[in-house]
Amino acid sequence: MQISDITAYSVPPRWILVRVTTDEGAAGWGEAIVSKRRHAVLGALRDLTAGLRGAPAGRGEELWHRMRRGAFFRGGPVLATAAAAIDQALWDIKARGLGVPVYELLGGPVRERIPVYAWIAGDRPDDVVADARVRRAQGFTALKMNATAELDHIAGADEVDAVVARVAALREEFGTSLGIALDFHGRVHRAMVRPLLRELEQFRLLWVEEPLAPGLEDMLPEVAAAAGATRIATGERLASRWEFRGLLQRGGVDILQPDVSLTGLGELAKICRMAEAFDVAVVPHSPNGPVSLAASLQVASACLNVPLHEQSLGIHYNTGYAGLPRGEMADYVPDPAPLTPTAGTLAVPAEPGIGITVDEAAIRAADTDWHHPEADWRHPDGRIAEW
Repeated sequence: MQISDITAYSVPPRWILVRVTTDEGAAGWGEAIVSKRRHAVLGALRDLTAGLRGAPAGRGEELWHRMRRGAFFRGGPVLATAAAAIDQALWDIKARGLGVPVYELLGGPVRERIPVYAWIAGDRPDDVVADARVRRAQGFTALKMNATAELDHIAGADEVDAVVARVAALREEFGTSLGIALDFHGRVHRAMVRPLLRELEQFRLLWVEEPLAPGLEDMLPEVAAAAGATRIATGERLASRWEFRGLLQRGGVDILQPDVSLTGLGELAKICRMAEAFDVAVVPHSPNGPVSLAASLQVASACLNVPLHEQSLGIHYNTGYAGLPRGEMADYVPDPAPLTPTAGTLAVPAEPGIGITVDEAAIRAADTDWHHPEADWRHPDGRIAEW
């Protein structure tokens, strides 16, 4: 069975869904991300397709390496996400052909349900208590929000107080029955991390995420020392076990957050098992669409050290793009039940492949040439701020 074609669809709100077909009529689905570089991702998919037509679809491990190593220049999120989407689809094809979920090829399930968390507030967080009430009514017991809006290298005490006040309001409303994670989103500069962490330790957070921007991973042990009892999470922008190996060897990270739409499905499983040898938890990054979530859940089903999983139901990132409707899982999946949380959990998928059936007709109908503008956040003096 050989790969005959690879087709990418750009659908609202910001998802790139990828279909791999074979000469025997089999098909599988994957999902790419990096939506603000969508045209570059589509170009990478075209380049990879040219080299993969006629390749054996059953040799996914070999093809993952071919996609990553098959040219002198390698690396980066654009190539990584294109390769990851194709990799997911190849796993989907193989498992469907065998009539089993992908996790059966990873050693079988280790659980019955997967706890998930929900997002509240937005990029410039506000009214967090009202948002949290809605999520609690939906059954979630763990929530995440961005910690700050733009934050300069040296911010005022009032900005630190505003972060603290938001978390304090949640604790006052819900006590410790609510798990709270704060995403620094790489937008907090090194000089501000220590003051924020010191103030936040009292709230016993689930974790602080991406406390430093990419490229500063060697400073994470210093951050961990300043964090006290607060757990440090990171890794959503890393794409391979070699990059995660550095995090684990340096220390200072309690939770890894790989994204299956950057790593690929098999690579995500390898990262989870490598982290297990360091007694480090993995909470997969997954604020994306239905195929990415479904693929990631296959790995979570088979790995002991995944205590929690992200999902994008109602997430603010799916709104606010001019001319594009809000999108949810049900738009492209005829049966959204496998991706619909109940009491803050998702059942281990039962359907073969990645665990969902995709509505190809709806995807074709929704395919459009959208563009997501770059974030242009600035400080009051006009300097570009971290998004």
